[in-house]
Amino acid sequence: MTGIYLLNILQDGFFAAIAAIGFSSISNPPKQAYKYCALIAAIGHATRYVLTHNAYGEMNLIAASFIASLVIGVLTVFLAPHAKCPAETFSFPALLPMIPGMFAYRTIEALLFGLTHKEKEEFDHYFYLLSYNGLTFMFIILGMVVGATVPIFLFKNTSFKATR
Repeated sequence: MTGIYLLNILQDGFFAAIAAIGFSSISNPPKQAYKYCALIAAIGHATRYVLTHNAYGEMNLIAASFIASLVIGVLTVFLAPHAKCPAETFSFPALLPMIPGMFAYRTIEALLFGLTHKEKEEFDHYFYLLSYNGLTFMFIILGMVVGATVPIFLFKNTSFKATR
């Protein structure tokens, strides 16, 4: 592992942590929750970065996002009792930096460009972009939701013990 690769992993986690703190501040959690949100987001986003940028073969973004959200879900379940907050307090702000905004933007862009072009070849091109970006966006979001909620249901006793 080179130093630049490690620096990129740390940088990715750092910026995800900052974004998670910003997103969590919207819901006004207790002050001790911020450090957990930042830590969970950094680990989750860094996990996705490692899975998509490694020397042994890059994983698909959809699968990597699902695995990273599983990591986030497991971390939230086991760190929630320490912070005495529900697991959702940490999981949602930690997931928000992983939302694939460029795929959503390109989906809407392809929709608008496709509606304005009347030639079949150009319309087909934009329809392809619409379907590719839209399906990628939807499957990433679906994988993130499933990945973050499965640990909450698997470790139900631990998860719901956090607020007792």
